[in-house]
Amino acid sequence: MLDPKLLRKQPELVARALSRRHHPFDLETFLALDVEQRRITTAIDEKRRQRNEQSQAIGKVKQAGGDIAVISAEVRTIGDAIKALEAQVAEIDLKRDAMVLQIPNVPDDSVPEGADEHGNVEVRKVGTPKAFEFEPQTHDALGVALGIMDFERAAKLAGARFVVMKGWGSRLERALINFMLDLHTTEHGYTEILPPFLANRETLTANGNLPKFEEDLFAVKESDLFLIPTAEVPLTNLYRGEIIEADQLPMYMTAYTPCFRAEAGAAGRDTRGLIRLHQFDKVELVKVVRPESSFDELEAMVKNAETILQRLELPYRVVLLCAGDMGFNSAKTYDLEVWFPSQNKYREISSCSNCTDFQARRGMTRFRPEAQASTEYPHTLNGSGLAVGRTLAALMENHQQPDGSIRIPAALQPYVGGTKEIRL
Repeated sequence: MLDPKLLRKQPELVARALSRRHHPFDLETFLALDVEQRRITTAIDEKRRQRNEQSQAIGKVKQAGGDIAVISAEVRTIGDAIKALEAQVAEIDLKRDAMVLQIPNVPDDSVPEGADEHGNVEVRKVGTPKAFEFEPQTHDALGVALGIMDFERAAKLAGARFVVMKGWGSRLERALINFMLDLHTTEHGYTEILPPFLANRETLTANGNLPKFEEDLFAVKESDLFLIPTAEVPLTNLYRGEIIEADQLPMYMTAYTPCFRAEAGAAGRDTRGLIRLHQFDKVELVKVVRPESSFDELEAMVKNAETILQRLELPYRVVLLCAGDMGFNSAKTYDLEVWFPSQNKYREISSCSNCTDFQARRGMTRFRPEAQASTEYPHTLNGSGLAVGRTLAALMENHQQPDGSIRIPAALQPYVGGTKEIRL
């Protein structure tokens, strides 16, 4: 969440930032609640002062042998008034906190203007899309023909937007997961984590998924648990409510998890194939760093994710998202988009974001810069390194051969026993 001091002292800055994001927010109501909360708090302090004076007066009257009934009644009346005012403050705090949790992060000054994806800026292209001498097939058509994907039986088991991977489909998915984790842990310095695949409401609120995106989550009936939409959720919460020692920063973490998303707003989009499933595998990257280095760390994270695409010989581009197209938590985001020949366009395969201190504040994750210093909020970053199903889909489409077989890139061959291609 945003710094409450920023909302109170520089409301015009927040208003401009929300305008850039095309995010409606009743800042006037929020500030009115803040003023009312401070007015009532001042009244409570005054009532407490009066109660203390009357309590002291009771002691003096007792010592003098007088009747304390009247003063005691006044003390009780003041106490009742304090309780009523405290209830008003609690109600205001609930309203104000609910509003704060709905405010997205402030875009960094380097983020371009724009209302949607049309305002995004291409930063670079890497690799040249292959010119096929035949009509390239879609990955799902290739997968079904090779007998390594089964969408019909998945629908029988769970409904639409699921897949059963079989044989080489399962093996390639597992190979990609291991390849990504090995690269990030051995070459990029990340520590591998295996977190729970369920998270409670507090965890998802601190991460920024709740309350705003509850309809996109799968809830576990009669519990306070949800299936995680990404490993970012548990990784950014590992140190929630803790003070991290300065020498522990920066922290680099990576995790493979299945991810579960209801895709509530995606009706009719990408209904075929592996692009938009309710359950998918992903290798996630998360960093917890000092504020002064976070934007350099973002550039490095993007490079880490790019390395996967380069080793798999997949053409891609890097896109800087405009203010209106960024995610709720982000101050700056780059998307990696991989080439899909069957669609003749680039599609997102990774999103790398600097969330600055937004998530750390929500989760009260702090660090102490030096001995005896006051605590500060670290910056958190996250990125896909990569979405495994989309990587497999891109690999199949870009490395397909005229007979429907799939060439396996050299970097992945050690993970499949040296096999160079998949065919019937």
